[in-house]
Amino acid sequence: MANTSSAKKMVRKIERRTAVNKSRRSRVRTFLRRVEEAIANGDAAAASSAFAEATSEVQRAVSHGIIHKNTASRKLSRLSGRIKAIAA
Repeated sequence: MANTSSAKKMVRKIERRTAVNKSRRSRVRTFLRRVEEAIANGDAAAASSAFAEATSEVQRAVSHGIIHKNTASRKLSRLSGRIKAIAA
């Protein structure tokens, strides 16, 4: 339990920040899931449009520090490859 007033304030700040980060992480996962579902259905057009939306959302998460830059690049690269595979 926090004893000092500054520690109590930090606890409050961390709780707010955690809620915001959880929301952002959930939003990113939703966009990635939409791409995954389109790929699973074999719909290349829907997958590429969902991928375009997911790309901007993932990059926004990187800029906010929710995901590491390399993790985002890896996820987007793998999704891109799978979209190209179903389009071919």
